This record gives sequence, C-alpha cells and structure tokens, in this order.
Amino acid sequence: MDHAVSAEGLVKRYGRVLALDGLDLYVDEGTLLALLGPNGAGKTTAVRILTTLLKPDAGRATVAGFDVVKDANRIKSQIGLAGQSVAIDEYLTGRENLEMIGQLYHISRQDAKRRAEELLSQFGLSEAAGRIAKTYSGGMRRRLDLAASLVLLPPVLFLDEPTTGLDPRSRRQVWDMISSLVKDGSTILLTTQYLEEADELAHRIAVVDAGRVIAEGTSDELKDKVGGNRIEIAVAKDADLPRAAEVARRQLSDDVTVDPAQRRISGPSKDGTSQLAVLVRDFDAAGIAIVDLQLHRPSLDDVFLTLTGHQAEQEQEVKPSGRWGRRTS
Repeated sequence: MDHAVSAEGLVKRYGRVLALDGLDLYVDEGTLLALLGPNGAGKTTAVRILTTLLKPDAGRATVAGFDVVKDANRIKSQIGLAGQSVAIDEYLTGRENLEMIGQLYHISRQDAKRRAEELLSQFGLSEAAGRIAKTYSGGMRRRLDLAASLVLLPPVLFLDEPTTGLDPRSRRQVWDMISSLVKDGSTILLTTQYLEEADELAHRIAVVDAGRVIAEGTSDELKDKVGGNRIEIAVAKDADLPRAAEVARRQLSDDVTVDPAQRRISGPSKDGTSQLAVLVRDFDAAGIAIVDLQLHRPSLDDVFLTLTGHQAEQEQEVKPSGRWGRRTS
C-alpha cells in the first residue's frame, strides 16, 4: 500500500525549544492515523509542516507524492485542513461560508453553490444553512469547519484536535462524519488528546512524545505492549486470600499479584472469558466467596501511561504565536 503521507527525520526548533526531534511518520492511503501525544509533544508542529505552513529545519516529508518544501504549491490542492480554531466567518451564513471557500479555490459560482448544498446536506446543516454562523452551536460550527475543508474533496485531510471543547453529543456527531469520510476513501491524519477518540476512529495510532514517535500500531497492538488482558478477583474474607492466590496461580500463572488491603488478586489471562468461568468453578469448589471478578483489557490510557510515564493531558498543545488560517490555492 502506498503512503499518502510520509515524514522522515523531521526536526523543528523554536528558539531553544526542540519541538520535533527526528519524527518519522507514515499514513497509508485510505486510512486514518491518529497522532496521540501529551501536551507539547509536537503533534501540531508536525501537522503545520505537513500542510506547508511551516518548513522543517531538517528531515523530509511528502504528501500525496509531493515534497512539502519543494512542491508546497502543488500540495495545496491535494489537502484539506481543519485546525483547533474554527476558521469560518461568523458573520456569514453557513451556505455563504462554503460558497466563499469554493470561490477562493477558483470554482465557478454555480459549482460552488452546488458543492455548498451537497456539504450542508452531508453534515446535517441544511436547515441552518441560512443562519449566520455566529448563531451556531459549537458542534455545528465544528461540522461547518470540517465541511469547509472538504469543498475540493481533497484526497488527504488533516484534522488537528477537531473535537476539542465539544460536548459528548457533538463529539459523537463529528466522529460519525469522520468515519463516513474514511469509508468514502479519504486519507486522514488526526491529532487528538482524547484516548477514546483514537480508539474509536483510527486504523493505526502513533504515540508521540518529546517530538518523536515512541510507539506505533493498531489499538490492539499497542494495548498488547502493556501486557494484554488481566483477570482481577476480589475475595470476601481476608483469611481466604492465601488459598485464593493459589487457585489463581493454577489457572493464570505464577505472575499473580496480591493486594491484601483490597483483598484483590490479579494475573495475566491468555484465554479471556473462558478462564473466568473456570475460576468461578474452582473458587466455588474451594469454598471461597468472591465479591468481584472481572476481565481487564488494557486501555489506551494504560498504554499512554506506560509509554510516556504520565496520564494523557487534556490541555491544548503550546504553539508558537500566530493564527491558523484557511489555506487557499
């Protein structure tokens, strides 16, 4: 499969701050790659370089087969960009915003009107098309901004934290829109700090920290890096804890941990739910009362904590001064 986006050894400095430190990144055609990382990891800097808004200090990157430095003007017609700040005109209607973007791309007035109506329908904004964008809810503005990035139906789309600040319902609506785009063949690079967003949408995930990719793979592959499934058992009585640990070791492995304070036993599981049934039977045969028994699948939060040493942060990444602008060709 060809790479729609590739980056090799990207380096970017802002004064003494090293934002990117040899970042390598690849996005296959027709897939969604989530760029997941903590505050200040370099995600937005990478997007700025890949969308030709910044030049790298070192390294090389291509988008749709074009070099981001040498072929910057040719890339502009191949990409769409929705940044963290909604880039629509609040004093134009939803329809006028999309028609204006079409005309900035030198689409004929008639074609711009037709494309605007298509997008308004696709993103569930037809009824609000005649209202000025200032009256839109946060979710509606985000959907309009996403629609604006698709006026030219670009083969590659960059979404920089597209659901930041949205309520759960609006976030789900944007997720549905993004999923639909991927099903229709778009290639998407998505930056996010929402772990569940990466888990829900991405074919592959690249974890970025300190300007470098420190892990990459599918959600399941990354979760396997932190040890796979574990079974956790809590017993009713302190006196039963030693015998319960022995029963657990027979079914799980010698790598069983015991937490006396919580009367909880935990161990790795290879067979998942089938082992739960066996453990229930064995504990019942041993006369050991259980108050809790569960199969714990590592989450992306576990992956994040293991790889970076801290929890995912929900703050916006620190960026250099300057406002994101909607590209025009």
